[in-house]
Amino acid sequence: MTDRADLVDGRLKLRHLRYAVAIAEHGSLVAAGERMHVTQPVLTRGLRELESILGLELFERGPRGTTPTLFGEVFVDHAKAVLAELRRAGRHLEELVNGHAGTVTIGIFLAGASVLLPRAVARVKAVAPDLTVVIRHGGPEALYEALLAGDVDLVVGTLEPANNDRLRQHHLYYEPARVVARSQHPAHQRPGVTLADLVGELWSLPPADNPQRRQLEEHLLSRGLPTPANRIECGSFLAVRAIALETDTLVVMPQLVAETEPGPAVLPIDLGIVESVGVTLPAGRQLTPTMLLVMRRLDEVAAEIRAAITGYALPA
Repeated sequence: MTDRADLVDGRLKLRHLRYAVAIAEHGSLVAAGERMHVTQPVLTRGLRELESILGLELFERGPRGTTPTLFGEVFVDHAKAVLAELRRAGRHLEELVNGHAGTVTIGIFLAGASVLLPRAVARVKAVAPDLTVVIRHGGPEALYEALLAGDVDLVVGTLEPANNDRLRQHHLYYEPARVVARSQHPAHQRPGVTLADLVGELWSLPPADNPQRRQLEEHLLSRGLPTPANRIECGSFLAVRAIALETDTLVVMPQLVAETEPGPAVLPIDLGIVESVGVTLPAGRQLTPTMLLVMRRLDEVAAEIRAAITGYALPA
């Protein structure tokens, strides 16, 4: 019986971890080999060695490619974490040698993109000019996956439920959502306009599985109002922004995003939507000096934002 509990006896190599992750991510030995610049026979031999060490089949080979078994999914998950820690260790040592030189990669999605992150990054660069800051935009699920894989150091934005005990979240401030429309929209000329007045207008709404969409529908329902039937459903902020600028479409945006956009103007409508904005980090992972610097600057800017957001009953 293979002793699977002891994987540090020298048989398991770093290349085994890299092979397993590459095969899982690319779905075939051929694609994984091309990505890693190794031949398929080398990759196949490495996988056989790994499965022999574990005494388990990690992948199923079929006509549609190579897919992880249950054992493979578990092993790949841990392999990603180990590789992420090794990459982080390298960056940490580099920072110790070179001060704040090196790279920090920050994931961002919508909330926090217009004020919080730009201001924080400017302050980071003021004290660490040799630090390269890489900003990656994406959806929360993709960014959380990149965070666990070590491809992203921290994620800034709306605190979506992570549903993963390997992640921890740090709240910074609450931000209400606003209804915006371009300045030519007739709604801006209607004194005392209400949400009920606007339900029949053309709206751009987040997709049905979006938490903001659910909050909006609950708010409408509590007032006896239906979800706008005349709507566009869009999850791309760039597309939503273009729609708001080019057409008479009502759009829902975080307050700070709405206030910093030069074209659309905010309507005096209470949507009953307040989102928590903050930072998502890997649970239990020690922060490097650079990440601590970024976190301190995010906290500073968040304190200013909390003081600036007025006229809305925000949670304490």
